[in-house]
Amino acid sequence: MSLTLLVLAAGMGSRYGGLKQIDPVGPGGETLLDYSVYDAVRAGFDRVVFIVRGDMEQDFRAAVGSRIERRVAVEYCRQELEMVPGWFSIPPERRKPWGTGHAVLAARDAIGGNFAAVNADDFYGAGSYRRLAGHLQQAADGRRGDYGMVGFRLRETLSDHGTVARGVCRSRQGLLEQVVELTRIARRGDGAVHTDPQGRARSLSGDELVSMNMWGFTPSIFEHLERAFARFLRERGREDGAEFMIPTLVNDLVAAGQAKVRVLRSSDSWFGVTYREDRERVTSQIRDLVRRGSYPAPLWR
Repeated sequence: MSLTLLVLAAGMGSRYGGLKQIDPVGPGGETLLDYSVYDAVRAGFDRVVFIVRGDMEQDFRAAVGSRIERRVAVEYCRQELEMVPGWFSIPPERRKPWGTGHAVLAARDAIGGNFAAVNADDFYGAGSYRRLAGHLQQAADGRRGDYGMVGFRLRETLSDHGTVARGVCRSRQGLLEQVVELTRIARRGDGAVHTDPQGRARSLSGDELVSMNMWGFTPSIFEHLERAFARFLRERGREDGAEFMIPTLVNDLVAAGQAKVRVLRSSDSWFGVTYREDRERVTSQIRDLVRRGSYPAPLWR
């Protein structure tokens, strides 16, 4: 079975202060995205679709895509603010697209089978891709979604340099029961603290299962995305900064009995660059993996 890796690379990197998707972190100038694609190809993915913004596509192709195109089939899709149903009028103050769910929907015409959706600026680990590929190889498409999610421990996904947003999950017998997107999570000791929009703080142990936007979907997800995005625009499309997010959609589908989501727990360490100050730690971790023989240097030989 052919498997597609859908990479969400249209983020603006506002907290990072630049296009972190093309920032080198490897000893040969590799980006985190290079390592993700390398791991995915080793796991059995044979095609990559990049979701980018039109104003960054040229730089993205030159910095990353040109290397990857020589190793695997690549296609580019654009996520733009204007990609909305004809009946919806975009608020004049809106400047950015509509979130990760909107990004996946933008790739609908480029996806022909089971696929993974991942962030461009996260390192998930080779084992995570193997587990997700194994699930997608046997996942059946149908009216009730047969999806997968790779989960990580919260404490291993925090930044020392500011708050993060995470999809905190509850599962039972290997299936996802709930995922709730929490913003403003900060490290505190061996755990964390979450501050809600009303300023109320609650402690988290750090052992919570979280989604880092590493999903496995069958094509049935696109019908759900289309309906849910239209509902989002009707209900929240005029809210400043409102985003149509994958975890929210998945949570709604699970609650309605329209999807089952297999939780694939990863033993790999996640790391990423939410803030520019995270880059030094990420670079050190990549170099350590290279020294241990997990990756060649240069990566693409």
